[in-house]
Amino acid sequence: MVTSDMKFVVIFGFLTAVYLVDSKFQAPTVQVYSHLPAKFGEPNMLICHVSQFHPPDITIQLFKNGEELTKANETDLSFGKNWHFYLTKHAEFMPMRDDKYFCRVTHASSPPRNIDWEANM
Repeated sequence: MVTSDMKFVVIFGFLTAVYLVDSKFQAPTVQVYSHLPAKFGEPNMLICHVSQFHPPDITIQLFKNGEELTKANETDLSFGKNWHFYLTKHAEFMPMRDDKYFCRVTHASSPPRNIDWEANM
């Protein structure tokens, strides 16, 4: 027996597939920042916010001195009315004077990009 919920899922899936086939790639906008004003030696949160991209297949990685931060958390993938997606990844960190932090974003619209975190201290 086919329910109305099943019909909705099938129709939604079909419309999404048609939209994705007709869509063009949109490169992501990337912002890398800390939750609090940065102070060397004090705990903080490193945040990489990626928005306005399409299609939704994307990889976000956070790095400290070239090593990936493995305890990073990622939000659920979300989208706006225009079907452009956004996603945020974050990790606790303690900035020190010589540390280099960056976010690597891999998306089909362009080669992988590294965006540095600027401490502004």
